[in-house]
Amino acid sequence: MAIPDPGPLVRLLPQQDPVAWVRRGAGLVGWGQAARIETTGASRFTAADDWWCSLAATAVVRDEVDLPGSGLVAFGSFAFADEPGTSSLVVPEVVVGRRVESGGEHWWVTTIGPSLSAPPALRTTEPPAAPEVVFSDGALTGTEWETVVADAVRRIESGSIDKVVLARDLVAQCAADVDIRWPLRRLIEQYPTCWTFHVAGMLGATPEMLVRRERGLVTSRVLAGTIRRTGDDEHDLALAGSLARSSKDLEEHEYAVRSVAEVLGQHCTGMNVPESPFVLHLPNVMHLATDVTGVVGAGDSTTSLGLAAALHPTAAVGGTPTASAVDLIAEIEGMDRGRYAGPVGWIDAAGDGEWGIALRSADVRGDRVRLFAGCGIVAGSDPEAELAESQAKFVPVRDALGR
Repeated sequence: MAIPDPGPLVRLLPQQDPVAWVRRGAGLVGWGQAARIETTGASRFTAADDWWCSLAATAVVRDEVDLPGSGLVAFGSFAFADEPGTSSLVVPEVVVGRRVESGGEHWWVTTIGPSLSAPPALRTTEPPAAPEVVFSDGALTGTEWETVVADAVRRIESGSIDKVVLARDLVAQCAADVDIRWPLRRLIEQYPTCWTFHVAGMLGATPEMLVRRERGLVTSRVLAGTIRRTGDDEHDLALAGSLARSSKDLEEHEYAVRSVAEVLGQHCTGMNVPESPFVLHLPNVMHLATDVTGVVGAGDSTTSLGLAAALHPTAAVGGTPTASAVDLIAEIEGMDRGRYAGPVGWIDAAGDGEWGIALRSADVRGDRVRLFAGCGIVAGSDPEAELAESQAKFVPVRDALGR
């Protein structure tokens, strides 16, 4: 049902079972669990999508708001690889949404359960301050990871693959269990142009929209090619220009855009793929970015989750050729990615939804947090520069966990 403005979305969340998908103060938050499925293996997307479509088809939905994200909604977070890893699709008991359009803003609350009930009283909450935290190396030290990058560069230059995305992790040990609302709030405030999320312990602020499906229109934001910001606006402007002219970064970006356009082209008509990327400015880094759009083909009933499954993994998080790159990741990366770089987002009863890529993210388990960062490696990549880039990509979640 429609409601008056109750205050910032993230401040409505209780401590128990929070889920969130917020950008520029709009999006969805929820809590409680009306239903949930966990899936594994190569069929993780299909099993979750089938379960959701069956649930949506049999649910009794009363939706007077009739906007994408109103009514029955599930939040999901999926493993990067077929094995190992567990994926989750969660239907909250309460969802609060905010949508801003040219005609104004809309607020609503949805209650989900075996019987209809009155909407809960919405109250703002204050999470406790972050506990003390100590950071340490994850699976590999920085030096060890540079060696892995050098190995990948040698293989690329030998002609076996064109690009591989290698990730590393950082471990945060906290003095007490992490209250998710604290880092969520900081990420939303510090990275408003990113999609800030939390689903089943997977937390982050991603700049990359894997796919949005909304009433027949499909959109994907592709990011590949990164440079670290210095904090000096004039210098950063010059760096943005060098990024836009970098043959190495343009090559990496082209691979990623091509992989997305080829998949969406199987489901969409009227595709629009810009010839040149733009530079996306974030507080910590800048990326080459391209927005690919299309219209769902007549008779194509693929849901937003189905499109996300078809796209995953893109060249932006796997490499090119993708199958060979993913095999190389499993061989040399030296860690379990879990849900890092997997699809994360939401889906509604109509199959519309938004699925980002779980970048600038962390897996929160009580008082222990694993942060992740990845870099696209191509011929000519410098291991030391890639390490510096990965450190810049840790910054959002690392700062959000601190006091």
